[in-house]
Amino acid sequence: MNIAELLGAMVQTGMSPSSSDRMRNSLGGGSVLDSLAGMLGGTSQKDDAGGIGEALSGMLGGARGGSGGGISEVLSGMLGEAGRAVGGNKNLALGGLGALVGSLLGGGGKSLGGALGGGLMALLGTMAFNALVGGGQKPQVPVGLLEPETEAQKKELEQNSELILRAMINAIKADGEVDQDEINRITGKLKGIGVDPEAQRYLMTLIQQPMETERLIAAARGQSELAAQIYGASLLAIEVDTPAERKYLDRLAAGLNLSPRVTGRIQEQVGLQQA
Repeated sequence: MNIAELLGAMVQTGMSPSSSDRMRNSLGGGSVLDSLAGMLGGTSQKDDAGGIGEALSGMLGGARGGSGGGISEVLSGMLGEAGRAVGGNKNLALGGLGALVGSLLGGGGKSLGGALGGGLMALLGTMAFNALVGGGQKPQVPVGLLEPETEAQKKELEQNSELILRAMINAIKADGEVDQDEINRITGKLKGIGVDPEAQRYLMTLIQQPMETERLIAAARGQSELAAQIYGASLLAIEVDTPAERKYLDRLAAGLNLSPRVTGRIQEQVGLQQA
């Protein structure tokens, strides 16, 4: 079972009504994304499966030496401190980011599932790194933001990706049980984008099981970068428009040992106004 594809599927299901806007905000907002669409020679919306997402992912997947030109420069510029910390384009997971940006610009397609998952991990890594730096810390670069080069790095990325997936599903249960209409919406979308039955069953098991907040907190203990990624993923997964959701995020932040300064920076990046 490919965890990156499952993460990509979660992106494609829409998660919460505000998820896309929050991802856009964390990448610099509409003006930056529109400039990328202009570089591709057209509109920011495409109806064909794949479209912009496949174009960007393809261009940037081989841009390790900077051959992506202006597009790769714009993308790496979006990453701020995180981009500078890894020495520029040659080390960044630009292919996945390209797929994610393409999806936000209107591209899609079943073939982008794994790339979208990788892009989400790169985005969360960026958010976490920038928030921790802004919070006065000196973090390591999260593995999801880099192209994994060793088996150990690949394994770590897969393990972290599964924790992020579980965190997102845990968050959507914060205001009570996920009702049947929501389950039907998710399963219908998963089938529509071609997620295989085994993966669908795995996701449904996660959705229907009790919350596992303490397990997630324990898994990230002593890893501030992963903790910040879990918090950021949770913000992407829910609206944060009920007292129960706000209480859940407060509990999560406290358990993950994230300071108000760091969580505030993450909220700022996604465009969520603090209460």
